[in-house]
Amino acid sequence: MKSQINVGLIGTGRLGSMYAKFLSQRVPSANLVAVADLIPDKAQRVAKKHAVPKWYDNHQDLNVDKDVEAVIITATTSNHKEIVIDAAQTGKPIFCEKPMTLTLEDAREMKEAVQAAGVFYQQGYMRRFDKGFAAVKQKIEEGVIGEPVVFRGSSRDPFLPELDYLLPENSGGQILDMAIHDYDIARWYMGDIHTVYAIGGVLAFPEVKKTGDTDNVVMAFTFQSGALGEIDISRNGVYGYDIRAEVLGTKGTLKAGYLRDTPVLVMTKEGVTHDVVPYFPQRFREAYVEQLKDYIDNLQSGSEPMIGIDDGIYGLKVAVAATDSLHENKVVDVSKY
Repeated sequence: MKSQINVGLIGTGRLGSMYAKFLSQRVPSANLVAVADLIPDKAQRVAKKHAVPKWYDNHQDLNVDKDVEAVIITATTSNHKEIVIDAAQTGKPIFCEKPMTLTLEDAREMKEAVQAAGVFYQQGYMRRFDKGFAAVKQKIEEGVIGEPVVFRGSSRDPFLPELDYLLPENSGGQILDMAIHDYDIARWYMGDIHTVYAIGGVLAFPEVKKTGDTDNVVMAFTFQSGALGEIDISRNGVYGYDIRAEVLGTKGTLKAGYLRDTPVLVMTKEGVTHDVVPYFPQRFREAYVEQLKDYIDNLQSGSEPMIGIDDGIYGLKVAVAATDSLHENKVVDVSKY
């Protein structure tokens, strides 16, 4: 088994820059040898900062680089399809961030390319590597709360992104953009989703209306097991980054997630206060690191990934079904997608 695997990183924006740091400093079995970005200055800046020997202004050159043994894709979602298919055709193992793409048609083309090439593919859903979310899964399997019967998930962002990003052609819409992790966790805990009904609107930021998107959505689910579920997503969690999941079982309840960032309470005569998690880089930093370690470990050991391409497609199926439900105001059967 090789002590290190040479990795190429495609996409050096906010998340890609984080990944470059993690790969350079916290994943000992990874050797980051190349980065690529359509904006050359970004790629060059990240390469210089982390002493990466090569940088490219396109993914094609990175994928054919003989020094690159595996690729990690953190580029804009709309570019994932082209990058994944190109990487598969060069025979490189692939890690692709969520969501895998914006349409089911593209997702299935990506799967065909990966299967035709016979390459390794791991889907990025970092919440499964968070200690709290993983502990809930383990306790469910141990039967600590009996039979799971109700799932509740909540994802609230502390501020509104740029309006251009909210355009459905860029983000896929709020449901796809924000709830994709919640669907994956819900399915991980409870099994496949049967039906979804979504309601939502522009309730906090009037400027969102011109994008055709929403800023708050609530979704109700039934699972194939007959269990029930609910997920709410919001752009106006102005108090902090708030990510939670709860499973009610026949013998008890499990909760994952936290709001207080540091274990400190400030107690004065004015009251008792604490800080909050600012945003996802702080909340899921360790989960991202563990996810990258898992990818490299899987390549070194020849293990199958816990999260594969079908998991990526399934999350997209639920997102598309929920979006259709929102627009058509009806319960939607996920299996029809």
